[in-house]
Order: sequence, then C-alpha cells, then structure tokens
Amino acid sequence: MLKAVETIELTNRQEHIVDIVKQNGPITGEQIAERLSLTRATLRPDLAILTMAGYLDARPRVGYFYTGKTGTELLGEKVKNITVRHYQSRPIVVQESSSVYDAICTMFLEDVGTLFVTDKQTTLVGVLSRKDLLRASLGKQALESIPVSIIMTRMPNITVCKEDDLIIEVAKKLINKQIDGLPIVQDVDYGSGYEVIGRITKTNITSLLVDLANEETI
Repeated sequence: MLKAVETIELTNRQEHIVDIVKQNGPITGEQIAERLSLTRATLRPDLAILTMAGYLDARPRVGYFYTGKTGTELLGEKVKNITVRHYQSRPIVVQESSSVYDAICTMFLEDVGTLFVTDKQTTLVGVLSRKDLLRASLGKQALESIPVSIIMTRMPNITVCKEDDLIIEVAKKLINKQIDGLPIVQDVDYGSGYEVIGRITKTNITSLLVDLANEETI
C-alpha cells in the first residue's frame, strides 16, 4: 500500500491557506505567499498537499480555489473509491470430499473463520463457518467419516463478491448477513459457476480502518 498525501488534520499554516483561498479564490500562489509574508517556495509543499488531498484545486493561469469539501467529506469519498482487490487475502479452500475433522484442522492451522469448499474442477460449491463445524462436532458421530458437503452452506445460498466491487458495499453485506467473510470470485472458463480467487473478511475491513487512521491507504 502506498503512503497517501491526504492529510485529515491540517497544520495551522495549511488551515490559514485554506481560509485565504476560501475567501479570495481564485488566487495565485504568489498572492497567497504575499498574504502570509512567506516565499512561494516555502508554500509549495503545503499547496501540493492541500491540492492532492482535495481541499484546493488549481487551474493554470487562474490560480487556486476552494473545493468546498470538508475533511470528513474527502475521507468519505476516498473510502467509496476503494475496491476489494486492494484489501483481499488469500482464500483457504478445502475439497467437498474432505472430512469435517480435516476442515477443523485446516481452520485451526490457517487461523481463519471461514473455509471455501470446491469440487474437483475447483468450482465453488460451498462455504464452511466456525458455527457449521462446531455444530457438527457436538454430535457423537466420528468427524473423520463426515464429509463437509453434508454440513456446508451450498450454492446458490452463498454471498460472493468480485475484485472490482467497492469495499464499502462488501462491508454492508458482511453486516447484513452477519458473517465473517466473503469469497472473492471470478467466472470459470468452463460451464457455469465461480472460481475462488481471494477472500475479504472483517479483519481486512479493520486493516482498512487502521490505514485510513494512519493515512496509508492506496
């Protein structure tokens, strides 16, 4: 992830620059510098930050003008432009012929909350959650003899997403469905169905929030 230039908390000088442009724009960099009793070179980094962050806009031979957007509005716009591909994780997949015991071991070793189940053609056929595996383990049956295909949630009752989906929309799905994660899929080249190419989870969403707080989004 690349370090963003946008600054949500502006310095006193940057806030002063925004006020000057808001009241007098369009205004040139030289005129702003004159009002602050500073050189144009001294102001150049501040003007670059404010422009790239979206507080100001600039037009050749016209000058700087205020965009009318607050820090909160700019942050909201930024979140709405982030797609799933920027925060996806590697999917953890098991075969539909795998036993419940093997699935529990895989979930434990990989430290995930959701497993995706595929058939022999690697097509997505089901999803396993912690609750599914816990429910199965409460019985007296031998877990080694129970295939995951018996307890998994099957297609078409699986919520999926794609790499180009907006992450804010995926977050809404996680909340509405009360699930930990979604498979990121693409259409298969043969027949119908989906191939799993990634996963997006509540942990990924949390990483996005941390990056936003640290100004380290894409």
